[in-house]
Amino acid sequence: AARARGLKYIAITDHTRFAEVIGGLNVDDVAGQIDTIGNLNKTLRGFHVLTGIEVNIQPDGSLDLPDEILAALDIVVAAVHSHFRLTKNEMTARLQRACENEHVDILAHPTGRKIGERPPYDADWDAVFEVAARTGTALEINANPIRLDLSAELVRRAVAAGCKLSIGSDAHAPEHFDF
Repeated sequence: AARARGLKYIAITDHTRFAEVIGGLNVDDVAGQIDTIGNLNKTLRGFHVLTGIEVNIQPDGSLDLPDEILAALDIVVAAVHSHFRLTKNEMTARLQRACENEHVDILAHPTGRKIGERPPYDADWDAVFEVAARTGTALEINANPIRLDLSAELVRRAVAAGCKLSIGSDAHAPEHFDF
């Protein structure tokens, strides 16, 4: 589907298994996927598949996969998927610690909002942007219509702080490439 749309590459960033209700990947699954994608890339011409993962940021800011496996991936996307009601200071520290992990490339759907479902969580965004700019962690502009996260105001503040931005479809199916 990606090639049919004229794309030259795609990143596979499945979720980790941070909750039993999410059928995500564990360490062994990720290692197997790295091997499978590596073998696939040997057969592709004019197209490349990047290995990646969307790791969960734990409440303390640590990630739910070890650094050894994260180091083997082309791209690491980190996101908050639970514990949305931490205090402003706790959430700020959580996001900052994730950005400080040397393997994290992108902070996904940074505010956690889902339009009509969940409000954004509270954080000191200028403090998060300062760390993201220093570490080179890109902040995702999530183009999925249910998220549209970061807001325009936060994008302007992130750019002013020197942050990199990533625009992503948050595709969970081929029809989501339209995002």
